[in-house]
Amino acid sequence: MRVTVFGSGYVGLVTASCLAETGNHVICVDIDEKRINDLNNGKIPIYEPGLEKIILRAKESQLIEFTTDAEKGVLHGLFQFIAVGTPTERDGSADLSYILKVANTIG
Repeated sequence: MRVTVFGSGYVGLVTASCLAETGNHVICVDIDEKRINDLNNGKIPIYEPGLEKIILRAKESQLIEFTTDAEKGVLHGLFQFIAVGTPTERDGSADLSYILKVANTIG
């Protein structure tokens, strides 16, 4: 199955990796070029036990890709997951602007 995950932080990267580990072809999209370059060069920006091995296996099997090209991600994925930040506003509510921006991009 073709899946796209927007966001390569703790939630997005782990989700993308696990989906690839189970045989799905995953494209992980992020606006952070340095993070994407690091991921493409095998540098994992977060620590979760076993994550590095899962990502390297998925890359070796060509089941995971990392890109800043949102259009490529939208065209690829039968399913689109949005896993971007929702920082807290001053009143305690979640700032949904990043989610809405990605949803608009997908639309």
